[in-house]
Amino acid sequence: MKLRDLAARCDCRLEGDGNLDITGVAGIEEAGPGDVTFVANPRYLSALHTTRAGAVIVSEEAPGAACAMLRTSQPYLAFAKAVALFADIRRPPAGVDPLASVAADVELGGDVSIAPFVSIGAGARIGARTILCSHVSIGEGASIGADCILHPHASVRERCVLGARVIVQNGAVIGSDGFGFVPLEDGTHHKIPQTARVVIEDDVEIGANTTIDRPAVGETRIAAGTKIDNLVQIAHGVKIGRNVMLAAQVGVAGSTTLEDDVVLAGQVGVAGHLTIGKGTRATAQTGIPNSVAAGSFVSGYPAVANREWLKASALIRKLPELKKRIAELERRIASLEAQLAVTAPDRTRSRE
Repeated sequence: MKLRDLAARCDCRLEGDGNLDITGVAGIEEAGPGDVTFVANPRYLSALHTTRAGAVIVSEEAPGAACAMLRTSQPYLAFAKAVALFADIRRPPAGVDPLASVAADVELGGDVSIAPFVSIGAGARIGARTILCSHVSIGEGASIGADCILHPHASVRERCVLGARVIVQNGAVIGSDGFGFVPLEDGTHHKIPQTARVVIEDDVEIGANTTIDRPAVGETRIAAGTKIDNLVQIAHGVKIGRNVMLAAQVGVAGSTTLEDDVVLAGQVGVAGHLTIGKGTRATAQTGIPNSVAAGSFVSGYPAVANREWLKASALIRKLPELKKRIAELERRIASLEAQLAVTAPDRTRSRE
């Protein structure tokens, strides 16, 4: 692809030779003369002077580079578009493989692709152009929208609903039983049947080995545009708003609400029956035991304002030194008190 064509398709302003042939994309350190790369993080700006890339996607404010430049206000987005242009994405052929198990009353939209060893239960519906890869399991009465991709070993349990353009990565389970039990007097636990559904709205992506549980009543709902990373646990009855971002190993306990635009970094844990307000951000390994107001930026356990956590974290490194200083001060105070105890009788006699 000519560089000028790449610039046009990625909405970039070209500085350099538009006739340059671009054959692929690569990281800035690995890129060669036929590659396009990008710099979005200021810490990598120095690499602009040494990169061997044919072209680099940069911000409008970035300094000059040793190669052609594609300038844009959103370099990361432009690079994502470039990757898509060069990606070798092959759609499997439409149709139902003879080795798939599809119930007689399943509704299949046009141009669906059903791979070998897929299982689709009675009364399920599969939308147009949806791809079900090998070993995907769709439960009875489940509904999958149009243009979805379910990767190998993904499971959508009975009566659960997926909207359009949903991507489910390998091994994810949608509609597994919520963790609900009644403790009995003899120490055992009586299971509460988890019979409600999970609803996944349009344009949601669910990472590998993530689990989204169904509740006993009501529903678990993931709103449109939300992106969920690998190994995330969403408990029964959770409500997640639009365009939420959940990084790997996040856990959200039952009946909690995450409002729109919330961002939880890796290994954040959220207790049950809480509300995490719109636009809240939590840094990695934050523990959230209480509801959080909209627009908050929290860290630590229990979660506090990020600035407070940073100050406290800075003090932690000084604790050994502070401990020594306190011990020394205690020793000096004890010494002074001992001296005062010895001299006190002499002062009393002098006043007499």
